[in-house]
Amino acid sequence: MSGTFIGMPSFPEAARDAVRDTTLRGNLRHATHTIRAKRAGAVAELDDWAQLREAGKQIKDRTLRHLDRHLEQLERAVTAAGGTVHWAADAEEANRIVTDLVEATGETEVVKVKSMATQEIGLNTALETAGIRAYETDLAELIVQLGDDLPSHILVPAIHRNRGEIRDIFRDHMQDWGRPAPDGLTDRPADLAEAARLHLREKFLRAKVGISGANFMVAETGTLVVVESEGNGRMCLTLPETLISVVGIEKVIPTWRDLEVFLQLLPRSSTAERMNPYTTMWTGTTDGDGPRAFHLVLLDNGRTDTLADEVGRQALRCIRCSACLNVCPVYERAGGHAYGSAYPGPIGAILTPQLRGTATELDASLPYASSLCGACYEVCPVAIDIPEVLVHLREKVADQGGAGHRLERAAMRAATWLLDHPAALTAGERLASRTRKLHPKRLPGPGAREWTNSRDLPELPDRPFRDWWKKNHA
Repeated sequence: MSGTFIGMPSFPEAARDAVRDTTLRGNLRHATHTIRAKRAGAVAELDDWAQLREAGKQIKDRTLRHLDRHLEQLERAVTAAGGTVHWAADAEEANRIVTDLVEATGETEVVKVKSMATQEIGLNTALETAGIRAYETDLAELIVQLGDDLPSHILVPAIHRNRGEIRDIFRDHMQDWGRPAPDGLTDRPADLAEAARLHLREKFLRAKVGISGANFMVAETGTLVVVESEGNGRMCLTLPETLISVVGIEKVIPTWRDLEVFLQLLPRSSTAERMNPYTTMWTGTTDGDGPRAFHLVLLDNGRTDTLADEVGRQALRCIRCSACLNVCPVYERAGGHAYGSAYPGPIGAILTPQLRGTATELDASLPYASSLCGACYEVCPVAIDIPEVLVHLREKVADQGGAGHRLERAAMRAATWLLDHPAALTAGERLASRTRKLHPKRLPGPGAREWTNSRDLPELPDRPFRDWWKKNHA
């Protein structure tokens, strides 16, 4: 791909360029408002939505408290059903495991059903380095791959593209990856979908190895669950001889009964449907039915560190519905690429800095990519208090230093001293009032200057409040 997540500019810098793209903003506004309205209607149908939401939150929190126990139970169940479990501490180990498994089959092609975990670890690039070509089969992921692009949304990775752009991508690049686009391809959704269907069908029928993620893993039976709307997942999960699933350790839930709750929460929050058109479940291997070999790669990659943070760990409740993106005023204007992560939007602003740390300028900027309006918390189906975590992470970023934060701490120390010395405070107020005509309209310095680019500094009165009080109420 032409761009990478790591090494991208900080969020303010990337967002500044994004908001100038009127086509991007138009695409995002239309798509997010449409999804938002449909979701509200689907949720309003359930009188017990608040209770379902609370149940989802409680199940996730209870599972995370005993995550080690549930993962060990999952491993035993998967193994007993004929599968093989691999543990990956980080992205490098996960990529090595998957690459070795594919190479062991002798194949040089794999088909994929959308998995954000594989985007997180850069699996496609790792496979390409080993001479293995990975074909994305989700329609939006296909658009992104053919366009040498990056995903910008959790549910609709190509949300930043309109129909005309998609037609041009198919027409210009589809032949580089297999069957070319039909002659005279139009931008009608039905024609675009048919072109993708024809292009992918030969890959489904030829592929011997499939790679997937999972929405949920049921510990008591070792069952994995994928929900999707196009049927590509069903093809990837059933036709290949070998299936490799790369799943974050937080996706485990204890029982089938728990799954019932999430299969009501997820479709209504993500696609505004009562249930997903395709819900595929598989448990190990079965002779004569589905893949002959099943491998489950359990991915940590920062999740254990996140779990150790009592405030930040609630981000691990996320079921990847994308509802928070569709209501976020910042995401609507900046788009997903500005977040520099496989996880854009409000959830990405709290999950990415915990998984990757805040050592880079980009990751340190993500907790500030929010107005703290709280809309994301209101729509989250598992009640993640994203604003609370954002503030918590901002404190961590400030504590680690940096030019702007050092200046802020110095200013706070000076203000503390001044407020502890009334005589000095009074003298300072009088001096500020007498020189008010000389005060600038904007503050100096990078951070302060950006703050006052769209705000005028308040004009000081001609005398301090204390002097006014003495004169009028002595």
